[in-house]
Amino acid sequence: MLLAIMAPRTLAGQDTTGALIRAHVAAARVPGARWPDFPRYVDDVARFYASHGDAPVWLDGEQVSRAGRAVVAELLGAASHGLDPRDYDAATLDSLARQLADSAAGVDRARLDLMLSVDLIRYLDDLHRGRAFPQPAGRPAPAADEPVDWAAAVSRALEADSIALLVAAAAPRLAQYANLRRLLARYRALAADSSIVPLPEELALQPGDTSAVLPALRRRLVALGDLPADTAAGAPPDRYAGAVVEAVRGFQTRHGLTPDGIIGPATLVQLNTPLARRVRQIELALERLRWLPPIGQQRFLVVNIPAFQLYAFDSVGGTGAPSLSMKAVVGKALDTRTPVLFEQMRYVEFQPYWNVPRSILVSEILPILRRDDAYLRTHHMEVVGARDRVIGDDPTPDVLARLARGELRVRQRPGTWNALGLVKFVFPNAASVYMHGTPDTELFEHTRRDFSHGCIRLEDPEALAAWVLRDQPEWTGERVQEAMAGPATTRALLTRPLPVIVFYTTAVATPAGSALFLPDIYGHDADLDEVLRAGPTLP
Repeated sequence: MLLAIMAPRTLAGQDTTGALIRAHVAAARVPGARWPDFPRYVDDVARFYASHGDAPVWLDGEQVSRAGRAVVAELLGAASHGLDPRDYDAATLDSLARQLADSAAGVDRARLDLMLSVDLIRYLDDLHRGRAFPQPAGRPAPAADEPVDWAAAVSRALEADSIALLVAAAAPRLAQYANLRRLLARYRALAADSSIVPLPEELALQPGDTSAVLPALRRRLVALGDLPADTAAGAPPDRYAGAVVEAVRGFQTRHGLTPDGIIGPATLVQLNTPLARRVRQIELALERLRWLPPIGQQRFLVVNIPAFQLYAFDSVGGTGAPSLSMKAVVGKALDTRTPVLFEQMRYVEFQPYWNVPRSILVSEILPILRRDDAYLRTHHMEVVGARDRVIGDDPTPDVLARLARGELRVRQRPGTWNALGLVKFVFPNAASVYMHGTPDTELFEHTRRDFSHGCIRLEDPEALAAWVLRDQPEWTGERVQEAMAGPATTRALLTRPLPVIVFYTTAVATPAGSALFLPDIYGHDADLDEVLRAGPTLP
């Protein structure tokens, strides 16, 4: 690759560098780069050079300028963001920058300068909106925010000698992003530590058991942060008890397992998962965060699907600790997956009706109605027509036929029996997904909670309603409770829409610095990994 952008010097006095830059930009191709074609960035690159007279920007006589060296330094540090420096020719550019002053090297100045520009803009764009194009599984449609004028942004940074600040501004400003970057550095070091060895595949331990494997288990738990080193030092050498069992319970919690302290097959698989794979999970999590639109200085909600959790945040900054969190139930992995969404919550509805989705009506309820004509009555349901005109709860042959044709609907009346519970949180979206309570509270006792038809059930909807409406003085805690208990459906419109992010990530950095690694229940990580390993996809 290095030889591909090295060429004999031009004749003395013949300056063709600008013409060569124009020719390469016109072709949207920089020879010698790992990814030579750049049609996605050609407009920015062309405007950038046009604003500098199509002359080299990053060269200062016979050497790379201070700003050019700053670009190389940033590209060499791409791994800290979970990106691959090779995608931005970091090592090649570093080597060429060192060779430029050597008159015998014959470095092609035009290609070197253009490569610096293209790789910097590619890097900034990847940091700002992610690398995965076209849209992979688990990524929503691109946000409708204004595109960034990278030509102007790079020119300003060049003038202000602030390349590092430009790169920092391109990356997400979320606390979770910063926390994950720290976690990434830690797990890369762990992955390189040859003293952390796999445990025997046949290992099985109950609290109180003895085993010669305990020293290796303790070393792994200490390295992963689940067992304090001083506690491990004073533990019985071969008995699985006390602090080690508690450490395994903590490990199980961090990995989406039932925290019973028993090392069985599922726990052993997680203990022996290569740490390089954990590194990749963190890299994929960073990529997903780059997909998020700017949130600004406002409160927002996040549902992490693999974690089966909802988090409410007062701001994007700080330590990243949520002000409220609760368990959630999401869509079944097999056939009714909850989609990834970025939407705005518009209102909260107390004592809601449940309008049975047609898919559920056809596949589940109609077959029951054909053999049990009391089903609607015993489940507090009714048939309705246009404009919610109530038909009744008697599934006559005519009613059944009209239900099958889609002329009538079924809904469940408000009450403690209602499938939506006592509160519904609405953020309009094409998938008709919303959050709500549920009378089936026993489902929250499960560790894995993908049980729904796609909507999101919440463990404590009353607490979320109070948090969502806390800035609206008329909606006091007492009024929220009254609305939940009231006889009629009540809608609370939000004076300011609230961002709702239904997210998918299998790696989470806690504010305390520990890591949660969760099952890839929908296979989105596997799909994203495949897309990213294939390299840039041209538009």
